[in-house]
Amino acid sequence: MNIFITGSSGFIGFHLVKKLLEKGHKIHGFDSMNNYYDVKLKKVRLKILKQYKNFSFTRGLLENQKILAKSILKFKPKIIIHLAAQAGVRYSIEKPRVYLDSNIIGTYNIIELSKKIDVKHLLIASSSSVYGANKKLPFREIDKTETQLSIYASTKKATESIAHSFSSVWKVPTTILRFFTVYGPWGRPDMALFKFTKGILNKKVIDIYNKGKMYRDFTYIDDVVNAICLLINKAPNLKQLGKNKNDSLSPVAPFRILNIGNTYKVFLLNFINELEKQIGIKAKRKYMPMQRGDVKITLSDTTLLKKLTGYSPKTNYKIGIKNFLKWYLKYYN
Repeated sequence: MNIFITGSSGFIGFHLVKKLLEKGHKIHGFDSMNNYYDVKLKKVRLKILKQYKNFSFTRGLLENQKILAKSILKFKPKIIIHLAAQAGVRYSIEKPRVYLDSNIIGTYNIIELSKKIDVKHLLIASSSSVYGANKKLPFREIDKTETQLSIYASTKKATESIAHSFSSVWKVPTTILRFFTVYGPWGRPDMALFKFTKGILNKKVIDIYNKGKMYRDFTYIDDVVNAICLLINKAPNLKQLGKNKNDSLSPVAPFRILNIGNTYKVFLLNFINELEKQIGIKAKRKYMPMQRGDVKITLSDTTLLKKLTGYSPKTNYKIGIKNFLKWYLKYYN
């Protein structure tokens, strides 16, 4: 099957593309290869993917409609998985316009082209950050999401809304994937596990926000990729509308929202303690106040994912940390 994947040199994209290539699918990747974090890491990921004969690639910005359209129309995918976005909650406070261009304009271009080529299924990455200031736990897909706390989260919520309206008008089968704190080998250097590991190994001070009094639903990368692979052939359709009030399926469109999380909240200080234990070095800690735009707790309900696919992410964070450290120490020698 021809599958077009944006953000193919990114953390989640790299793992997903590799898995689908190994399953025999023909993949065309699209990535800007921007310098938000270490470009070398992205280049190494891309080099690995280019070793597969059924992989092709275009470098370009999502906002560049001409380049994006040319690559999609030429490849003629049956499935589009849109993972590319400007990431980072904290960076969105400093550079909000970057997020408007990449996340909103770029995603709209993907949605419009999906309609043009009549894709069988469009899957779009979103984030647990759209739940914002919600207090009720765990977060369910049918909960209201009107209180985002960062520009990043707001752009993700906006793209969900745009995708729904487009699906309603043009009947494009669309699934929104709300990811919960994805981590693992080949992860992003701006994320907590990567930053803590680097700091501890180099005996540098690590910043711990809200004095560590936070909980995260850490979700291992393999679990995320497995879930996406199982969802590719689970496109929502109009015949399903209104059959289950607990489903996040839209009442007017072939459009569904799904959480992909581990369903277990980990206390941040316990996470750091485990990392110290596995590395064998005590961290030099600097306790910081709560960051603007951040949330104290994330916790997913993945009942709907299990119902649709029979699968629930369950990798224990201690195993996830072990696998990450094994990769990190090998990659950085």
